[in-house]
Amino acid sequence: MKEQLKIRNLNLKNRIFLAPMHQVNDAAFRLLCKKAGATLTYTGLTNPQTHEKLLFNDKPAIQFACNSPKSIKEFIKKYDKKIELYDFNLGCPSPHAKQSHLGYFMISNYEIIEEILKTIRQNTKKPLTIKIRKMPDEQLKKILSIAEEYCDAISVHPRTQQQGYSGMPDLEFARRVKQQTRLPIIYSGNINNCEQAEKMLQEFDFIMVGRSAIGNPSIFSDLLGKKIKKKLNFYDWLKLAKKIQKDNLNFSQIKFQALNFTRDFEGAPEIRHKLSLTKNEEEILDILKINFN
Repeated sequence: MKEQLKIRNLNLKNRIFLAPMHQVNDAAFRLLCKKAGATLTYTGLTNPQTHEKLLFNDKPAIQFACNSPKSIKEFIKKYDKKIELYDFNLGCPSPHAKQSHLGYFMISNYEIIEEILKTIRQNTKKPLTIKIRKMPDEQLKKILSIAEEYCDAISVHPRTQQQGYSGMPDLEFARRVKQQTRLPIIYSGNINNCEQAEKMLQEFDFIMVGRSAIGNPSIFSDLLGKKIKKKLNFYDWLKLAKKIQKDNLNFSQIKFQALNFTRDFEGAPEIRHKLSLTKNEEEILDILKINFN
């Protein structure tokens, strides 16, 4: 298929994105993924009513998680120049999403979905996408109809809500979505190596890499065939996080990313157990000094 390197008015260097992941995709991690080659990086779930300080140093795609258009107009007015693309989440399968009636759990609320997409579309010229996961054909048909009126692309994660992020993605579902819409498709699910990436890029317009990028931003260099001197590691993340996140950086996030960056280490269970018991940054660095040197 012909390579598509544009979504609406957004020019892209390649067709490989960092998928939206809550907590993982802090500003420093997104920037490392961009350095490694990801052409577009997504934030985690963001409520437009949030009062948190948001950092958009990488000019990311922002993923909205909400069940009403409240505060969307104000959010866009405040941040539009710092954002490349807006994405509306209709796929989150988590218990929190269920409790709050967000993500996958609002796929039958067609009027609200349309109201939210219409509000975003009326307030920005930036690209607008939705992210969906495997769903019944009745819901899919109606959501695609709404998306075609307001959106510029659709992200598809072809696992059911019950599967969450485990089990095999249903590639046939993603193909059906591709066949049923004129919109570009961003495929997400089980992309771990160059062979899988190349295969999915033959069938779909773009791909997202999520869980395989956790603690491993250099995967984007691998997928793009870029030669690198060394893999980006926890120290690279920490240095960058201290520079750009400053007051937003807390110890729980440092520990969280330390655990992420050591998940594929030799002896990872023991190292990660030690990290889980740490109470400050110095203890983390003492443990990692041995393993990174």
